[in-house]
Amino acid sequence: MKSFQWRHLILFFSLSAVFMLIAQQELTLEGNWPETIEEFNNAHWVSAHPIPTQMSFADEPVPLQNPDIQERLDREILVNAYWQSNAFLLLKRTHKYGPLIDSILAAEEVPLDFKYLAVIESGLQNVTSPAGAKGFWQFMRATAKEFDLEVNHNVDERFNLVLSTQAAARYLKEAKQEFGSWTLAAAAYNAGRNGIRRELERQGVSNYYDLLLNEETGRYIFRILAVKRLLEQPAQYGFQYTSEHLYQRIPTRKVIVDTAVTDFVAFAQKFGINYKILKIHNPWLREGHLNNASRKVYSIDIPEPGYYSVP
Repeated sequence: MKSFQWRHLILFFSLSAVFMLIAQQELTLEGNWPETIEEFNNAHWVSAHPIPTQMSFADEPVPLQNPDIQERLDREILVNAYWQSNAFLLLKRTHKYGPLIDSILAAEEVPLDFKYLAVIESGLQNVTSPAGAKGFWQFMRATAKEFDLEVNHNVDERFNLVLSTQAAARYLKEAKQEFGSWTLAAAAYNAGRNGIRRELERQGVSNYYDLLLNEETGRYIFRILAVKRLLEQPAQYGFQYTSEHLYQRIPTRKVIVDTAVTDFVAFAQKFGINYKILKIHNPWLREGHLNNASRKVYSIDIPEPGYYSVP
């Protein structure tokens, strides 16, 4: 019985090797494979990336002379640099949304490094977490309402990039005022101001890098730093592209609405677009109509003509 099994195993591996050689030969003839074993092996090396010797977040230095800090940053750089598909998507989306986020942060006097906080929170997508946090900035319902974002079945301004970025900036400025550090303000965005305040007092320290925190918050700043490094110096990590590979933000104009809208399908058609395109540019409109019983003034984005082909 064992002899029979071994014969089948040998036959299986022999045939596998033959098929691999045939496939390799065919691919080599097409110019897609290296011509020698050495070239093949070299092409599949996985290389370590240099650990930065100096880095800052929001102009606050990262203590990279500390070996613990070096290792934690190195972990996040490796995780993000070798998750190439995700890293490329982050590059593309940051090119699309980064300038708008930067302009809002600058107007709110918040360091531009905080756009990388939005990147690690949501990947710059209007996602919903298992806990119910939503949008680019991943606001929970209660926190969103605390910072004047409207949240209901009809309208959810957590999905409004401009308004949610302004709300996030307000949260971060309040945290910076309390803790005296932008780095701790970023940590508080993840753990909550009460959580960071409690741990600072319990552990008797005043710096994020001196805190012992749970896994998520302990990695949080290092994930931001790794993404900042990768998106600001992509070529150093092997990412090659041209501007045509990046996503572009479609220019829009504002249409002011201060009444109810009974049918957004008909509303969209009046502006030469369809319902899908209207919702792409206004994901905060959660239903096919707008109640607006209070006659609140809303600003709806309508893409400029010529960017979409609509029958």
